[in-house]
Amino acid sequence: MGSNANLHKANKAKKDEFYTQRADIDNELKHYKDFFRDKVVFCNCDDPYESEFFKYFALNFNHFGLKKLICTSYSGSPIVGQEFSDLPLFKSLSPKKAYKVEITEVYDENGDGATDLSDVELLIKNMKNKMELLKDDGDFRSQECVELLKEVDVVVTNPPFSLFREYIAQLVEYNKKFLIIGNNNAITYRDFFPLLKNNKVWLGYNVNKTIEFRLSDSYERWDREEDGKKYGKVPAISWFTNIDIEKRHEKIILYKKYTPNDYPTYENYDAIEVSKVAEIPYDYDGTMGVPITFLDRYNPEQFEIIGMAHGDAGVALGLRPYDRKFKKLNKGMRDGDLFYLKDGFPILPYRRILIKRKDNHED
Repeated sequence: MGSNANLHKANKAKKDEFYTQRADIDNELKHYKDFFRDKVVFCNCDDPYESEFFKYFALNFNHFGLKKLICTSYSGSPIVGQEFSDLPLFKSLSPKKAYKVEITEVYDENGDGATDLSDVELLIKNMKNKMELLKDDGDFRSQECVELLKEVDVVVTNPPFSLFREYIAQLVEYNKKFLIIGNNNAITYRDFFPLLKNNKVWLGYNVNKTIEFRLSDSYERWDREEDGKKYGKVPAISWFTNIDIEKRHEKIILYKKYTPNDYPTYENYDAIEVSKVAEIPYDYDGTMGVPITFLDRYNPEQFEIIGMAHGDAGVALGLRPYDRKFKKLNKGMRDGDLFYLKDGFPILPYRRILIKRKDNHED
């Protein structure tokens, strides 16, 4: 029974694989250049011969000043042999096996005046870098990959969305720095939101965007096809990290003054409704309910996060049960969700984060 469950999870992970394009990787990682110097980088959800993460770090190895790049594949890659078809070393790899590549130096090995992937291939052939079979299947949860995880400084990849909770829990358990892609809805996960609240994880620079991913051939629906490759757009994609960045120290400029007419008070919690992050009042010192997009601009020096006012999490925060007469007016009402009245009708704003200002006076 256990083996069948693991097999099902592995198959599910492969079904929701979306291969990130290099432009999207560069748009985020260009902000972290200084951080990566002398670091060991691990891409543990990537086929070395397919992944744009591998390409990006291999081609920028010297630019970032990396100490080492480790990249692992899993057995049964759905698109193996396509992307690096012009490199014989990679083309010869079997999709039924899991591989590991370790890069410790990249220079113009072939003397053509440029450092590119053909140099990486030559370096591997000359044994200055390593490519070898993994003993296990390459799953990030395997003991073999966990041992690799222990020796690295930072993990950068696009993990399977269906395993996001398990993946992030492992990174936290081993106290690793990371920069990963996930669905923005992860913000609302019961076991993930506390990491955001307690400043153990935060959002990167590119947040809640529609991203075009390359898809494996097994996908039956896609948005476009080019050179025999399928591409699909996926909404609500964000980067998550625990690497300190300038963005999270930038204050939100508050310009709007509090008035009861503009900011209704919730009926079931002592807080006011703020429908737009840009309209957080500069002179209100109490608790406020703001959209989850607040986390894109969250500065822990400026605000305190109290919690997520939604469902069971809202009940745990002490949201009062609503009067059942309101259920007749708004069928969507349930305990644990905030609501306020407008002309006697209960309004339920979409999931709210409760916050308080730390600074009592804006400069």
